[in-house]
Amino acid sequence: MTRTLARTPAADGFHMPAEFAPHAGCWMLWPERPDNWRDAARPAQLAFAAVAAAIARFEPVSVGVSGTQFTAARALLDPSVRVIEMAHDDSWMRDIGPTFVVNRRGLVRGVDWRFNAWGGLSGGLYFPWDQDDLVARKVLEIERCGRYRAPMINEGGAIHVDGQGTALVTEETLLNANRNPALTRARIEQYLRDYLGVSQVIWLGKGVFNDETDGHIDNLACFTRPGEVCLTWTDRRRDPQHAISMDAWERLHDARDARGRRLKVTRMAMPGPLRSTAREVAGLTPREGTKPRVSGERLAGSYVNFYIANGGIVMPLLDARTDLVAARTLKRLFPGRRVVGVPAREILLGGGDIHCITQQVPRGTRTGSPSAR
Repeated sequence: MTRTLARTPAADGFHMPAEFAPHAGCWMLWPERPDNWRDAARPAQLAFAAVAAAIARFEPVSVGVSGTQFTAARALLDPSVRVIEMAHDDSWMRDIGPTFVVNRRGLVRGVDWRFNAWGGLSGGLYFPWDQDDLVARKVLEIERCGRYRAPMINEGGAIHVDGQGTALVTEETLLNANRNPALTRARIEQYLRDYLGVSQVIWLGKGVFNDETDGHIDNLACFTRPGEVCLTWTDRRRDPQHAISMDAWERLHDARDARGRRLKVTRMAMPGPLRSTAREVAGLTPREGTKPRVSGERLAGSYVNFYIANGGIVMPLLDARTDLVAARTLKRLFPGRRVVGVPAREILLGGGDIHCITQQVPRGTRTGSPSAR
């Protein structure tokens, strides 16, 4: 049984490693909600399977699947992918799975954030979410990692780190009254220091326009290496995203990381604008308690929402007009990794993208095991 640890990761000498550090593997969940994934989730399942297969070319992949979907998932997923029966409310492993932390000896543990479906009863995306709130604990049990239960509501897509003491976050997410209304900015920042093991938090303003997660950082900006950030960008001045990205650009240029460095910022041109179609929305089965989707709604498409694998980058293909430019940018930013594109519109229609549906496990030694899997 996984231990629930009494102190904090920072107090125990642990920190969240960068996503470009070596991985032991990747976790995902299987989509099935007909109110969020059209046509009984079949198109989304094919997209998730393609993402899993792409990542499996570089590192082991595990997928949590509900009991009723196990047989279908096993048939669609690549044979190399490990399939594990696991109840969940929806399939956003980045947000509901554990945030893994490591220490200098290479020991791996995990942070289990409290989860309220991106806003609870005040703007949340679905109800109930009790099974989602158990996913991190289940993954840590399977991975045999010690567990820190954090005292604040947070999602994995709301944080990004450089592995050297710096975290990127947005005010739109972490200061939103529907997450932790009783916590001040200073208290939230202290929790980030305690549970991520960082010493510097860089606050950006809003996230990508119309992002239903309330502006997660992982759709807007990410570290590509220490001291370097990739930022979603558009040159279209009338696009509401322009002002958001310009504000982020200015904040990043004014910031210093934990080691006192100025940040080098690369602009990543965004796709679209992309919008849902009447046919796509018609394929959903509405349900009380779930955010309704309407035809013509702008989708929060972003090429920054990619997954860094061992030796590879798995990026979303979203717009034939801009996919190639994005791939070239990623090849320049990650010269030692192979860039693989996966059609991802079906994932975007559900409210996120490739980074949102994945969670990396850092390489290292588990608490309950003498060696990593």
